[in-house]
Amino acid sequence: MRLEEHKLRTFGNQVFEHLGYSKEEAYICTDVLLSSDKRGIKSHGFARLPGYIRLLNEGRINPSPKLSVLREKGGTATLDADGSIGLVSASKAMDLAIAKCHKHGSGWVAIQNSNHFGIAAYHAMKALPENMIGFALTNASPLVSIANGSDRVLGTNPICVAVPSNKEIPFVLDMATSAVSNGKVEIAKRAEENLQGDWVQNSQGEISKSPLDMEKGGSLLPLGSSIENSHYKGYGLGAWVDIFCGVLSGANYGKFVPPFVSYLAPLASMPGKGIGHFVGAWDISGFRDISEFKNEMDDWIKHIKSSQAIAGKEILIPGEKEHYSQLKSEKEGVFLEPKVYEKLKDIESQYQLNTRI
Repeated sequence: MRLEEHKLRTFGNQVFEHLGYSKEEAYICTDVLLSSDKRGIKSHGFARLPGYIRLLNEGRINPSPKLSVLREKGGTATLDADGSIGLVSASKAMDLAIAKCHKHGSGWVAIQNSNHFGIAAYHAMKALPENMIGFALTNASPLVSIANGSDRVLGTNPICVAVPSNKEIPFVLDMATSAVSNGKVEIAKRAEENLQGDWVQNSQGEISKSPLDMEKGGSLLPLGSSIENSHYKGYGLGAWVDIFCGVLSGANYGKFVPPFVSYLAPLASMPGKGIGHFVGAWDISGFRDISEFKNEMDDWIKHIKSSQAIAGKEILIPGEKEHYSQLKSEKEGVFLEPKVYEKLKDIESQYQLNTRI
């Protein structure tokens, strides 16, 4: 089903304000979730709202944090998010990274003591209007096994880079370093469907097609899924994200990352603070003329898209599918799965909101 964007935005703003957020931060939270659903990323939009509410009720998210810069040197900084929801802390950290980029040519901010930050693309894409290349990473719930392992060690640990163009659609690569995001497993579970690929292994290390095995001690596989398909590459990328987001920032890492999913509890003893993120921006003018770069990005995109496609298939650049989903959402309304819509109606009723989504 499709809902009008303004109704969803009003609903989201009222929910987050009801939960104790300021109008400014409620808007940011809603904007991140709405951006995800508009871009067709069903796993990270309003489907996540009940999870955020649960963490707020458990006292694991601070709705009125005091973000502070712990360390700063030139174009780099480390931010303590004070238990903030990552939707807000990563967005504000990206603003800081962009400000540093304007001054120093690049800006990099590591964030500790945070929580789930939604889609990485939202934060990285903030650099595009500034004629900058944006970058965003986060570590996440320990749900992913490492190469040749059977237990949960790393998160899905996404990577996003956003590159501006001139007339063509910008290049936006937003990918998990696991075989798929856990959100796709959750979508299959809601739909009561089997998994399509070799994404999950059960607690014995055997490939499983059941999304229910994730709650029975199973794990997501790293990108590549098997030794034959070079799963060490996904493992290496996920490990790199964990080091930048956890070790470098002073947040938790590996199996110590506070989980978002309800069937995992945080470990009693953790070496760092909260979930970690890492965001940054490069000023294109520090490398070459901006207009020349953006025009050549147009040429690069046209070159890629003109390559020979497999019969019945289409060549897309990263971010293109999501871009067209966003245009459709803005024209026809934002798509929500029926079960997600039902949960939102329950929240609307519980908080006695007059949004009438």
